[in-house]
Amino acid sequence: MMDTVISVKNLVKEYKDLRAVNNVSFEVLKGEIFGLLGENGAGKTTTLEMIEGIRKPTSGTIKVLGLEIKKEMNKIKEKIGVQLQSSAYYNYLSLKEILELFGQFYGKEVDALKLLEMVDLSYKANSYVGKLSGGQKQRFSIIASLVNDPEIVFLDEPTTGLDPLARRNLWELIAKIKDQGKTIILTTHYLEEAEVLCDRVAIMEKGEILKIDETHKLIESSKEPYKISFYAPKIKENALKQLENMGRLSNLGGKTNHFEMRLKTQTLLNIAISIIHEYKPESLTVGRSTLEDLFIELTGKRIEE
Repeated sequence: MMDTVISVKNLVKEYKDLRAVNNVSFEVLKGEIFGLLGENGAGKTTTLEMIEGIRKPTSGTIKVLGLEIKKEMNKIKEKIGVQLQSSAYYNYLSLKEILELFGQFYGKEVDALKLLEMVDLSYKANSYVGKLSGGQKQRFSIIASLVNDPEIVFLDEPTTGLDPLARRNLWELIAKIKDQGKTIILTTHYLEEAEVLCDRVAIMEKGEILKIDETHKLIESSKEPYKISFYAPKIKENALKQLENMGRLSNLGGKTNHFEMRLKTQTLLNIAISIIHEYKPESLTVGRSTLEDLFIELTGKRIEE
């Protein structure tokens, strides 16, 4: 059984009339990537900052590596790495100098070039943060969180503002960090990111956790886990009525004879496919629900990116 490295129980954070985090409880297991997923304002970052010791909880308990943050935060800080925003770095020091300085904060001798090589930035060793692209800044901010060789790494919206290619490159970096045996807890509002990276996900909405589980189990818990998309110009009205009786049939994007269908069981899926095949569809795609489908099911809305 995997060890628990973070334990959060009945966590509450209030600001005057606003309860930003409402009675949140969860555990993070050693060596996993754990995601807090939700739209902006859901309480993800506030929760993360309380675990990091940046914000003080109104009530509740937090333990990191068996240590209580209220009593032993200084010990905890030696064992965690926190991703900073690019604006937090000294603009008069080079990347190499920043990493070496951070190492001195922890009493460690840092091989800055080795860290920079990990994210293909060794050729930028003598550059300033302000001269980096958005993707380069994010990659640097992540390796800067590794200078003290932490057991747990905290990443807050690590790929926000990046183009799709830069985002995927960062996913590869995060996976590499996990492969080093480190535990990662991250916040994100990108559903695909949570689905690709996270071993377990907690879906947050209005300061509360709606659902938490292994990512694949969350997806499987959808009420309609099977879906079909098809284009069938020759399909008849009676066949469409048959399909409507088996699941949720909708016109895809308002296009004529383009349909999407959601079904509850594998048996219904197989029957629906056989009916559609009789009318020789020009395209047919069969798939499973996604984390986005479950999020819409739980909240009634999409996350706007």
